[in-house]
Amino acid sequence: MSTSVSQSSQAAVVRESGRAVAQLRPVSIQTGFTPYAEGSVLISMGGTRVLCNASVLEKVPPFLKGQGKGWVTAEYGMLPRSTHTRSDREAARGKQSGRTQEIQRLIGRSLRAVFDLEALGERTLHLDCDVIQADGGTRCASITGAWVAAALAVRHLEKAGALPGKPLLDHVAAVSVGLVGNACLLDLDYVEDSGCDADVNIVMTGAGSLVEVQGTAEGQTFDRTTLNSLLDLAETGIAALIAEQKRALEAA
Repeated sequence: MSTSVSQSSQAAVVRESGRAVAQLRPVSIQTGFTPYAEGSVLISMGGTRVLCNASVLEKVPPFLKGQGKGWVTAEYGMLPRSTHTRSDREAARGKQSGRTQEIQRLIGRSLRAVFDLEALGERTLHLDCDVIQADGGTRCASITGAWVAAALAVRHLEKAGALPGKPLLDHVAAVSVGLVGNACLLDLDYVEDSGCDADVNIVMTGAGSLVEVQGTAEGQTFDRTTLNSLLDLAETGIAALIAEQKRALEAA
């Protein structure tokens, strides 16, 4: 049976963190976190912390050679003690998990959605997103932080006079929303995410265009009206995250 959210269920929910249903966790974007990368950011969303480094490589993948276009790609990983119990490094296991591959592809797609690859020139912008501490929403924090790291790397190239154009077209950020006890909640932490009835990760541009919507019914299905409510909630949260991105760049 599909769930439709009522005003009374929204008002009745009490989050363990004490946050309102439409309230983000505390957000911090610290630029220049490491000294060597062309763009470096430590993003914190509540208890989730991700180090995002952008590296400029003067080469492109073989399928783009000679086409006058650049490339934006990403890698994602979780450190062994980023969660409550230690997990082995994927390098020690000899292969990446399906989850890791899916998330790093999502980060790359999200960043490419706001890049003019021809204006980047024949070079690669490589984003490394390493989860230092996980408390839900690591893919969303990675996308939001990676955009700032990428913007810093573009600024580095612009100062060097190395770009044929303006490659960065817009902001992009991501946030999770979900159904918990028939209430729509913004920015799920681990406790909420692990016990929710539906979990939706949403990526949007600064202009409000959708890049990706990943939605799963965990405990029960949900109807179109509820999905619209979740999208509205995410749009509000992403607007706040983009404001944080702008503040971080101004302070850098």
